[in-house]
Parts: sequence; structure tokens; C-alpha cells
Amino acid sequence: MFISDLKSFLEEKVEQYNHIKFIDTDPIQIPHRFSKKEDIEIAGFLTATIAWGNRKSIIKNANRIIEFMDNSPYDFVLNHTNKDLLKINGSIHRTFNSVDLQFFIKSLKNIYINYGGLENVFAARQQEKNTFYLIERFRNIFFELQHFDRTQKHISNPVKNSSAKRINMFLRWMVRKDNKGVDLGIWNTISPSQLVCPLDVHSGNVARKLDLIQRKQNDWKAVSELMDNLSLFDSEDPVKYDFALFGLGAFEDFTQ
Repeated sequence: MFISDLKSFLEEKVEQYNHIKFIDTDPIQIPHRFSKKEDIEIAGFLTATIAWGNRKSIIKNANRIIEFMDNSPYDFVLNHTNKDLLKINGSIHRTFNSVDLQFFIKSLKNIYINYGGLENVFAARQQEKNTFYLIERFRNIFFELQHFDRTQKHISNPVKNSSAKRINMFLRWMVRKDNKGVDLGIWNTISPSQLVCPLDVHSGNVARKLDLIQRKQNDWKAVSELMDNLSLFDSEDPVKYDFALFGLGAFEDFTQ
């Protein structure tokens, strides 16, 4: 497929899947329940944290988390007591359990009280090409409180060559602004041009079939390769093509 034809094909698929109907079956519906900025970003962050596996289970368990927080994420983060946290017990979603969620809530409180909130700690520097360094800066702050080592696995680390799929998906939700009503676009401290596709099995397989990635592993090197190619089609908003790649893989079985 010629580059111009590939661009047209991907643009067509972006229009198809970057649509309000997409929300009905996607975890992004959880932060869409809220109108206050802090509620949106906390609900989005916690939902993205557990966004692996079956999407129905992700949505179900994300709703449980919000219920734990009395359907007021920001108020709960700021004002919870130890007794409130002890009500959270057992498995939350697969390997993410109550101990992990309790720490996440404590760390979020630290971030809002001492660092000006999630948007502030994720802020990009102008010269940064992508989210690599800002995710590492965020991780350093997020885990500065005492925690179990096991909890660290729930925030991926690009420095260790992880694609950081879930955290990059969260950043897409918070940063991208368009008129389609899917991504929330409430942050201004990261440019859409710096965003990275949340590479998963669906988007990775489609990208390889379209020769957008040569690397076989879904790691940070593959993400970088993909974004270099997608930026040729739209340097200002390359991550919009995530809708096309994911939709082709998840809904059309394009790689078969």
C-alpha cells in the first residue's frame, strides 16, 4: 500500500471508530461519568491502571473502585481515613488487589496535596519528543511513599523498555482534544504531538501487517518505531490513529 493510500485508509478508520458510540463498550466510559476535572482524572487513572484483559471485566471492576470511593473520587482521595481504606479488601482486578488500591489512593492524596495534582506531575517539557521521561518523573513521585515492591508493576516503566500501554492510554484520554466526544482533552501541559499510542496486541498486530512496525515485541522500541511512522501522516496528532489500529484489530479481525 502506498503511503498516501495508507494515510487515507487510516483516516477513514479513525473517523469510523473515533465516535461517541465507541464509549459504550470502552473503559473510557468511567471518567466520562464525571464533570469535575479532578474526578475525571482520578477515575481515568485508576481505570487505565486495570485496563488489561476482558473489557467488560475492566469496566465492571473500575465501577467497583468508584463505588469504593463513594462515587466521589477526588473527595475520597483527599478525605479518606484508614478505616475507609480497610473496607477495600481482596482482589480488585486480576493481580491488582486491595493493597495496591490502598497505596494508589494514598499516593494520589500526596500528589494532590504536595505536587499540585496529576496534571502537574505529568507535565511535559517542551523539548521532549514523547512521554518517555514524563512517565519516569511521574513514577518517581508516585512511589516516593512507602509501598510494597509488588505494587510497582502496576505502573509500567519505559526505562525498562515497557510500552507503558495503560499509562499512555490514560494520557491520550486526558490530552487529546477533538470534536468527536471520546477523548476528554482536559489537560494542557502535554502536547498531543508528544503522545504515544497505547500499543497492545490488537494495535500491534495491525501495525505490523501495515508495515508500520518491524519489531516483533510490543515494547518501547516498537512504540517509538510506530510513532515515527504515524507522525508522517499527522505530526500534530499522531496518536489519533490508535483508534484505527485498535478498531481494525479488535472489531474487524483485520490481521486474519
